Amino acid sequence: MIRLFHVPLSPFCRKVRLSLAEKKLEVELVEERYWEKSAEFLRRNPAGKVPVLKMDGKVLTESAAICEYIEERHPTPPLMPTDPDGKYEVRRLVTWFDDKFHHEVTSKLLYERVNKKVMKQGYPDSTSVKAGAKAIKYHLDYMGWLLDQRRWLAGDQMSLADFAAAAHLSALDYISDVDWNRNANVREWYAKIKSRPAFRSILADQVPGFPPPGHYADLDF
Repeated sequence: MIRLFHVPLSPFCRKVRLSLAEKKLEVELVEERYWEKSAEFLRRNPAGKVPVLKMDGKVLTESAAICEYIEERHPTPPLMPTDPDGKYEVRRLVTWFDDKFHHEVTSKLLYERVNKKVMKQGYPDSTSVKAGAKAIKYHLDYMGWLLDQRRWLAGDQMSLADFAAAAHLSALDYISDVDWNRNANVREWYAKIKSRPAFRSILADQVPGFPPPGHYADLDF
């Protein structure tokens, strides 16, 4: 049995979950309070981060590397192109979302509003939240520009780049932090990817102490 140590709203964990689900690989999900840095968890990953995947008798870490390992072991249906240029573009965009988007948006919205509460680290920093709310507009516009030229973010076929983007945006959508009216291309892209069977378990996530997806804006802070 494949086992994934994860946090439900972690976009890095969600990207791995989407890859596994698209390949129709059954996985046992184990929620991991990684911030508590238990000795058992640190033995699995000394870096103290999720996701951690137990698969094929191995313990795998780092979401991008995990997804490419899954792709190599289970190439059907493909989530990576076969040509060098196509692979480069997918990897470029995966890094864009997991690095730039994460730093400028996810860490300033999701982490401030959710992670701090879950980890008992105080209240959201309003300056960071405002910066994240401003930055996401730029990223949605960039996605819209890409989708003006392509069926999917990295080309004509759905890829890991789409799952990386959808993982971040779905986590932000849980707390109502995505303006889907900003760009029609992005809204249609998200509706298309969200309708895939691989997305079902993610849409069913419920974070203890928080309202159901889409109702976060009703909370007072």
